[in-house]
Order: sequence, then structure tokens, then C-alpha cells
Amino acid sequence: MIGAFLEYLQFEKRSSAHTVKSYQTDLDQFSKYLLFQYDCAEPENAAPPMLRSWIASLMDEKMNPTSVNRKIATLHAYYRFLKKKNLLRNDPSKILSSLKTRKKLPAFVEEKSMELMFGQELFADDWQGVRDRTIMELLYGTGIRLSELVQLQTRDVDLKARTIRVFGKRAKERIVPLPALLVQLLTRYLEVRSPEEDTDTLIITDSGKEAYPVFVQRIVKKYLSAVTTLPQKSPHVLRHTYATHLLNRGADLNAIKELLGHANLAATQVYTHNSIEKLKKTHEQAHPKA
Repeated sequence: MIGAFLEYLQFEKRSSAHTVKSYQTDLDQFSKYLLFQYDCAEPENAAPPMLRSWIASLMDEKMNPTSVNRKIATLHAYYRFLKKKNLLRNDPSKILSSLKTRKKLPAFVEEKSMELMFGQELFADDWQGVRDRTIMELLYGTGIRLSELVQLQTRDVDLKARTIRVFGKRAKERIVPLPALLVQLLTRYLEVRSPEEDTDTLIITDSGKEAYPVFVQRIVKKYLSAVTTLPQKSPHVLRHTYATHLLNRGADLNAIKELLGHANLAATQVYTHNSIEKLKKTHEQAHPKA
């Protein structure tokens, strides 16, 4: 039934290829454990203690709690699917609860560093340089995900309305506004784009092909390395930076939620911690009793 579950994720839930692969890996590991430890060939026949035993074995191996929680979530999703399809009467995963983890604050780049990057002559004066700057400005100026960026088509850009149409998780569509300077940059980029391209994808490689995640990651790391010492220099850091800077400048949390394409407010509230930390530092520096 694992195959049917993965098809359900892919075609009904419209989960990303990465998500489907992660679920598959977790369930393969679980199946091997059941077979070796209990001679149980089918996960749908597993009893609750077997699930608890697997999770305990992962903890004994000193696996990161976040990774263990992902595997617990996989089991919850799998057995919910089986119950939904009337293939199971009782859900054995109900006994499993997520482990407590330390909340990690999202890493972000300071405003001065972002201003420095765009203010310096870091970008070459050719079409590739314009493309690189467009990538950095899009990620920082709209907060879109890496997967959303590489999927953008030229038809998704509405320069007149100053918006882009983005397809997020589970193909959920949202409209994101563009800053005025980014509209100017996109106008220029579309004018100087390589004449060799054979795709309608907005961001393209040097050879005119569709950009892919690793290609964009290399570009982001290259330019962030020039202005920050953060250990992580990824497109997602720019998404965190976008949200944190908006919040620091007084943007409404619900508005940021919609801009980021979050399903619920809890996912957005993590950015408030960065703002609170900033307030604490200001208080420590300015208050005589601090």
C-alpha cells in the first residue's frame, strides 16, 4: 500500500517530488525495521508497540529530534491515508507524539548588508549579471521559495500591475506584489535575456535552458558570501530576510502570512522572535537599568 500512498501524495495532494521522496525513504526504513525486528512484512499490519519501538531505536541512534519528528509525521500521514481508504480500522500511530525540539530562529541578513550587496558593483554588466541580480532581487523583494522561482514563467510576470503569479505548495496560486525597482529590473532583464533561450521559463541558465535549484543556489551563495558571514547562504535565507525586514518595519503579520503563502499563522509567527530579539538588544543598549 505504500505505492498507493505515494501516488496519493503526488496526484491528489500535489506534494512536491522532494516531499514524496522523503515519505518514501521514511516508509522504506520503517518497513525494513518491521521485517528485521518483528518479521512483519506489511506496515499496515504493525501494532502500536512496533511503531513506538522504531521511534525508540532512532532516538537510541542519537538521531536529531527534528528528523525523528519528520518520521513520526510520515507514519501519521500514512496511517491516516489507510483509514481514509477503509483499509485500516484503528490507527496505530495515535500513540506517537512529536518530540520536543529547540526552536531555531530563522537566519536572516541585516538590512545594511542587503543594501551593501545591491549598492556595490558586484553584478557584471552583461545579461548574465542582470539575470543574477534579478534572481537576488526577486528572492529578497518577494520572499518566494526557490521552487517557486524556478517554476516562474514569463507569462506569470505582470509588469503593468506590478505583480507576479506564484504557484506554491500543492500548486496553490497566489499573487505577490513587486517593488518598483524590481519592476524596472525585470523590464531590463526581459529585454536583454539570452536570444538562445528555448523556454518560457523566466530564469534561465547561461546556455538559455531552464534554471534548476542547484544553479540558483550557487548564484545566491556567491553574492551572499560577499556581504555576510552567515554559515547558511541559501535562497531560503533570503525568504527569511524578506519576512524579518517586513516585520521590523511594521508590516502586519497576517499580511506577511499571505505574501509568503503560509497555510496558517503559526508558520509566520516564528519571525516575531527575531523582532523580539532586536527589541531586547535595543533595550540593553539604551536603558540605564539594563
